[in-house]
Amino acid sequence: MSDERAAASPAGGDTSKGQTRQGGAAGKGASGSQTLARGLQALEAIAGRPQGLTVQDVAQHLGVHRTIAYRILVTLTDFRLAVRTSDGRYRAGSGMVTLARGYAAGIREAALPILRRTADELGATVALIAAEGDEQVAVAVVEPRTVDYHLGYRVGSRHPLGIGAAGLALSSLRLPSPGEPADAAEVRERGYARTFGEIEPGAYGVAVPLHTADPGLHLCVNLITTRKDVADGAVPTMLRVAEEISTLG
Repeated sequence: MSDERAAASPAGGDTSKGQTRQGGAAGKGASGSQTLARGLQALEAIAGRPQGLTVQDVAQHLGVHRTIAYRILVTLTDFRLAVRTSDGRYRAGSGMVTLARGYAAGIREAALPILRRTADELGATVALIAAEGDEQVAVAVVEPRTVDYHLGYRVGSRHPLGIGAAGLALSSLRLPSPGEPADAAEVRERGYARTFGEIEPGAYGVAVPLHTADPGLHLCVNLITTRKDVADGAVPTMLRVAEEISTLG
């Protein structure tokens, strides 16, 4: 995020490989429902693999027998959260769209046209990033259609809060504390964060925190690029975009 685990990709493509967090949902089975935890982890894995996963892939990912993986996938399919295609692989289903629309009180869906316009205008990938606990997660990512080469990363990409432009912008939305990132106070005063190579070598990040009507909702808009001139010129536009999106919430 901000210069997030970016992958150089040609226009219209993202070569960053989908990843799922190990030891996440399944690792919490002792304190909750193991079946639910496995189902959520399977859903996360499918959502992160546009090419789809087989039953065996899911079984290996969860560390369970194929029969268990199959039952989980059938349940996800019944709720339209997954779909089995003609090649026998499971991909994200239409029910995921409904869930996404409910995220952040609809700001994500409403912000997408603005993000698309901005990405094309600036010729760089633009994203909506949210704070979840001590992590930052990309909830919407839009790549430009106006350039032949850009950086890209996937929705769901996660990094620790406080690093990269997005991490600093999100940290600035929290109350000042002794343990906060050193640059958070500067971001509060300046109104935006600017970094270089903090997460992805050679990538510039520009991020602006959103000030929505919900004080508990911590979001920012973020741009990544390998071009210094694009990052230098993007600040005024990103500030306007953040203000525009903030009014949506």
